[in-house]
Amino acid sequence: LHMISSFGSFVLKSHSFSSRSLPKVRSQILPLKSDRFGNFNRNPRDLFNFEPKRTLIGYQYKERPFVPHYFMMEDQKRIDGKAMANDIQNEVKEEARKLKEEKGTVPGLAVIIVGDRKDSETYVRMKQKAAEEAGFNFFLKKVEKEVTQEKLLEHVKELNENKEVHGLIVQLPLPSHIDEKVVLDKVSIEKDIDGFHPANMGALAMKGREPTFVSCTPKGCIEMLDRLNVNLDGKVVVVLGRSNIVGIPVSLLCLNRNATITVCHSKTPNLPQVVKTADVLIAAVGRAQMVKGDWVKEGAIVIDVGINSVDDPTKKSGYKLVGDVDYESVKPVVSKITPVPGGVGPMTVAMLLQNTLVAAKRASGQEA
Repeated sequence: LHMISSFGSFVLKSHSFSSRSLPKVRSQILPLKSDRFGNFNRNPRDLFNFEPKRTLIGYQYKERPFVPHYFMMEDQKRIDGKAMANDIQNEVKEEARKLKEEKGTVPGLAVIIVGDRKDSETYVRMKQKAAEEAGFNFFLKKVEKEVTQEKLLEHVKELNENKEVHGLIVQLPLPSHIDEKVVLDKVSIEKDIDGFHPANMGALAMKGREPTFVSCTPKGCIEMLDRLNVNLDGKVVVVLGRSNIVGIPVSLLCLNRNATITVCHSKTPNLPQVVKTADVLIAAVGRAQMVKGDWVKEGAIVIDVGINSVDDPTKKSGYKLVGDVDYESVKPVVSKITPVPGGVGPMTVAMLLQNTLVAAKRASGQEA
């Protein structure tokens, strides 16, 4: 067996084994030292004896045990976002239980959904299911598509003032007659678990400042890299896309990890050549399977945030979901890659729960 991560997180010596010979494999694993932040150097590491590792909770680093099964999957290149998200949700559930016991506080998540878009309703159901499984209170405010902006702002104000609500989401997109910016700006910054408030975005962009919350999808990307023990210090990170929801905040998060950042967009010349410089590629451009195998540097790590539907007559629905990356052509080239679905998506929901828990802890006077 020979397993190597792109940045030297671990190496196991070649060894054939059955389940009975697992202790022999354990003895063949060489130690890898980690610094005080849990980052690994380029020496080999004992895969079965991970020390506690610091991870992003809200915007603070907290000690947590590292779970090694991400490295033990049959497909070593595929990043299992579902497994990671499940671990995080279990961690959040336990913390929520402790918070209720110690402070009598039950984390509360509220979602406002406008209209009857099927995709938005699906996303909200996912959030509701995850919140209830974590032991949270869930508040759903459904309003008609024709709602006036003034009435929608009243709903936001009502939930801002509800002490049982710790996290508030206005499900996007909103109808065209609603000014999205005005509505999002009215969400209390203490409940802005989506991290869309301009004060949160501004703090993320400033050295020496910490946002109250980090946007969930970018935070999920970084958490994913953390749990794979990828040290971004000095690495070249290319971000495809410059949206306020993903591209800009994830580039700032990587910059805060001392990565060298290139943000690409529709006006970027020689895009394949720029992408090929990346040690880590984060694709969030919204174009189905745009990134091909010959765009990507050998051994790179690819985080595919995109989710697009393409025709597939073999599916009952008539379509399938794919990312911004052509998974089949890119996977043979890279060291790690997220699938779509099952990659970043579940991590986004997990980060939403994590942010809500942090908000509940702060509201109860407990250190987050």
